[in-house]
Amino acid sequence: MMSGFSVETSPRFERLARKLAQDHRDFVQVYEQALAILRSDPFNRSRRRPIKKLQGVNDGDAAWRLRLRRFRFRYDVERSAVQLKLCSLRREDTYR
Repeated sequence: MMSGFSVETSPRFERLARKLAQDHRDFVQVYEQALAILRSDPFNRSRRRPIKKLQGVNDGDAAWRLRLRRFRFRYDVERSAVQLKLCSLRREDTYR
């Protein structure tokens, strides 16, 4: 397993994360868990994480997704740096 990835955030991610943290108490805990996962295994080589490489998405457009509870984190990996691009909330009525 690879280790030693650094995690960076985009300004858009920071705005979205601030909003989610204000509205959802559990976001901070989930975000810390996401950081730990992304620092150790952003490609999901261990096959133990809910990480998926998105199809039809160009590199640079958040080609990877990490799903933790109701939250989704989209990111790109370049060399040994993970760039968090988006975070969102999957609501209960998303597919109704």
